[in-house]
Amino acid sequence: MIHIVPKPTDTPEDNSTGAVMRELEKAGARYRVLNLDAIDPLDTGIQDELIWVCGIRQDGHQFETLNVLSLDNRVVNTPESIVTCASKVMTSALLLRHGIRTPETAYIRSEEQAQKFLLRHGKVVYKPVYGYDGNGIRLVTTPDDLGPGPWYLQEYIPNDRDFRVFVLGGEAVGAITRVSDSLTHNIHQGGIGTPVPIDEEMRTVAEASASAIGIDYCGVDLLRDREGYTVLEVNGTPNWHCMAAPIPSLLAAYLIQCERTMRA
Repeated sequence: MIHIVPKPTDTPEDNSTGAVMRELEKAGARYRVLNLDAIDPLDTGIQDELIWVCGIRQDGHQFETLNVLSLDNRVVNTPESIVTCASKVMTSALLLRHGIRTPETAYIRSEEQAQKFLLRHGKVVYKPVYGYDGNGIRLVTTPDDLGPGPWYLQEYIPNDRDFRVFVLGGEAVGAITRVSDSLTHNIHQGGIGTPVPIDEEMRTVAEASASAIGIDYCGVDLLRDREGYTVLEVNGTPNWHCMAAPIPSLLAAYLIQCERTMRA
């Protein structure tokens, strides 16, 4: 049995969880929907099962419930990897530790240090540490634009597009480029996604990023600069809008294989 935690932002028109459930049904796999808000993690009776987390709300109860469930079950993605991706600071730290190129980044409480970082780069991008869907990202060009700290700041890299690579089971399986007139090219912010082939550099960088996080599947967001691809962030509960690759069927097959491995 596969237990499924639905993405809370699903809508009838954009239902990521439902797309994968339909593929599971086609494959004859058994599943049930698991409502994290309706269970006591200390008394669930769920043990030695596969739990797929399509998405969760960023609140303490759902994180703690998943943490407890992971003690006796196989959770995809693991709570640890979801929390890591939710924190841009921790994601940056792991990318740097594994030698993966990312824009120069600082996480600063000192206003003086923040101003020095800004002056060194001329323009920087402020991002909420726990932001999602491109919300709250803004360009900072003067100290007056900084606002209240602490600040997660990245050097600004001029661009007219970014790339998202979907990595599943350590393998890059699909990619899109996203284009918009705004600072962030996120589709939720008006970006338009178009499928693109996965070139070898893109594959290497995206797969290394997923490995650094230690995650079953993810969306790796990239920019291209003079030196090649640089990693903006890694999304632990990614959408796969506009992908040409059949992500729902690939995800369903991955979950089925994970469950079979558990039973072997």
